[in-house]
Amino acid sequence: MRERPATPHGRRALPRLSGCLLAALALLASSLNFAPALAQTAQDEDEVVRVEADLVVLNVTVTDPQGRYVHKLSRSDFKVFEDGREQPLSLFSVEETPFAAAILIDTSGSMEGRVSLARAAAIRFLDGLRADDVAAVYNFDSKVGQVQDFSPGRDLPPMAYTLGAHGWTSMYDAVARASADLARRPEQRRAIILLSDGADTKSGATLDKALNSALAAHAAVYSVDMMDATARPTERAKAQGALRHLASKSGGRYVPTPGGKALGEAFTGIVEELSNQYTLGYRPANRTRDGRWRALDLKLSRAELKTRTRSGYRAPKS
Repeated sequence: MRERPATPHGRRALPRLSGCLLAALALLASSLNFAPALAQTAQDEDEVVRVEADLVVLNVTVTDPQGRYVHKLSRSDFKVFEDGREQPLSLFSVEETPFAAAILIDTSGSMEGRVSLARAAAIRFLDGLRADDVAAVYNFDSKVGQVQDFSPGRDLPPMAYTLGAHGWTSMYDAVARASADLARRPEQRRAIILLSDGADTKSGATLDKALNSALAAHAAVYSVDMMDATARPTERAKAQGALRHLASKSGGRYVPTPGGKALGEAFTGIVEELSNQYTLGYRPANRTRDGRWRALDLKLSRAELKTRTRSGYRAPKS
């Protein structure tokens, strides 16, 4: 897909500036003896991630044959299996649990003419937040930026209205960044709202790394396909494949290319779904830290009901 890369001069200047800043910060930290504090902070963050990884959390959507959300189920109605072995639940929360969401807006060159549509979608999502829900807003092009930190606010900051379409697309890096930030949130229910055409052209992270980051953060990805209707079929298929993969594997939902009323309804539906979920958690019997994929299977006592949650996770690796 056609992108609008930064100028060659811009690409050469940024690494030099970054190197100078890093050198200056390193010298300042050394002279003020900040190194031990920085090391302790990194150690604390590693510990947070390590403890979080020991608890496997599933946010579960339950619907009846007519597609309506099902309430008033109890802990005994759910059975979770990891690699075929049942796991006793240590966490069970009903649908009133608040959630934290990260909204990712694609502002790369290929989104020209659709950034305002993505921004309007973000506003629609924020409008639907409940009193205890929080959301952060990010944008991504050749790099990932945070427009708004996690907040219960319902309005986008002024900076969001100055965003334009330029540069390459670092979608996988954006998912990884948002996942890392969500992993530090106290809310057990977490979601990533991804508004993009799905054509990553810049990320250092791979699709698998982005997905594993979301899974490690217990975050479901709701991907909204912003692909241009005039895109070539091969480009469309590849981009849609990435967006569908992130959504289906994480227990979220893929929203086909929307517009106008359909886009508003899609976001209303996502907020409603996040507000009508069950949150389950367990500490896996298999404590081996081998980095291998663990398949999850969820069964309900009522066979006529349908569930949607993530299909597995990758175990921590020592």
